[in-house]
Amino acid sequence: MTGIARAVALFLVLLWAPTQAHAQADYAREKRWADEITPAILVGDPVYLELESHRRFLAVWVPNAKAAAGVIVVHGLGLHPDWGLINPLRSQLSEQGYATLSVQMPVLAAEIRGEQYPPLFPEAAERLAAAVAFLRDKGLKKVAIVSHSFGSRMTNYFLNHTGGARIDAWVAIGLAGEFTDPATFRAPVLDLYGEKDLPAVIEDAAKRAAAIRGVRGSGQVQVAGADHFFAGVETELIRRVKQFLDSRLRP
Repeated sequence: MTGIARAVALFLVLLWAPTQAHAQADYAREKRWADEITPAILVGDPVYLELESHRRFLAVWVPNAKAAAGVIVVHGLGLHPDWGLINPLRSQLSEQGYATLSVQMPVLAAEIRGEQYPPLFPEAAERLAAAVAFLRDKGLKKVAIVSHSFGSRMTNYFLNHTGGARIDAWVAIGLAGEFTDPATFRAPVLDLYGEKDLPAVIEDAAKRAAAIRGVRGSGQVQVAGADHFFAGVETELIRRVKQFLDSRLRP
């Protein structure tokens, strides 16, 4: 190998190494999240789902004997399944006729930004598939996903790579960017965002609306006065989510 060839090879190795370093989730951080939040869970029970690799991940399960459907709740970047608005979503939807399963998505170290997360999307999709299977095993005939922020990007990946298989509805809250390939979706989508949301969410709202226009039963709603985290307007958020789910999942 010539000196130039060795230099090129070394450059490619160095270029590839950072991507590989972040291709695996920070499982130690996930465990710290689990150790912190599980003793404080007031509504629901911690359960652990298993991937094909036999790695287990946390979810918070709230059953409802009269549930019309099961709802998978998906948190945002680097967070956990009982964080912020995820708690009222999973707990209040369970009080209003749904069984909920809030899942721990793959996380990286706290300082890692979103652009370094895409290598984790395949595992995120596998976790969502495991969550769907869990709800189906509980006898729930219909399953929806309600996702927030970066969790909506992970869900978008999941639906694009499964064609929305076995999902009956999706509420994407605060999705930054666009739906990457809505032609593969088979389920109705509600694109829900705040009037004061992040610039990236607001700027692409028209593109998202156009993308899902051809997906039957889909729509877009902007919530007045809401920021990215729906602080202070959680009741309106849940009302909008329930309204959509009821119209798509109940007979």
